Amino acid sequence: MSTKWVPEIMYEEQDGGEASQIPFIMVPEGEEMPSMLYVFESRETGTFEPGSEGEEVPVVEWDLHQYTDMEILRSRLSGIEYDNVRFALGLEPLKIAAQKGAKISENIRNNIKNAETSD
Repeated sequence: MSTKWVPEIMYEEQDGGEASQIPFIMVPEGEEMPSMLYVFESRETGTFEPGSEGEEVPVVEWDLHQYTDMEILRSRLSGIEYDNVRFALGLEPLKIAAQKGAKISENIRNNIKNAETSD
């Protein structure tokens, strides 16, 4: 794997020119999705300083955040440890989330089946 590839976070444009709320990363052939992403948060402080030509330039604070691939955590942590991480992120334990997801999928399948039989 090349160490020079830098992932680019992109957003798909939807109808009406709006961007999707879920970004994606195009992974080149021969590369792998990064296990962790580093993203700077940038916020204007409300104060200004003189720019290179004396103009008012907003002062910006930068804060580095790290985001990790939950599948990697899931594969390397015990079930209890993984559920503790999920809890810290405001998520339900995996078993409960999976049960709820299965129920949603079942409802979708039933709705599709009902729509096909009513045609």
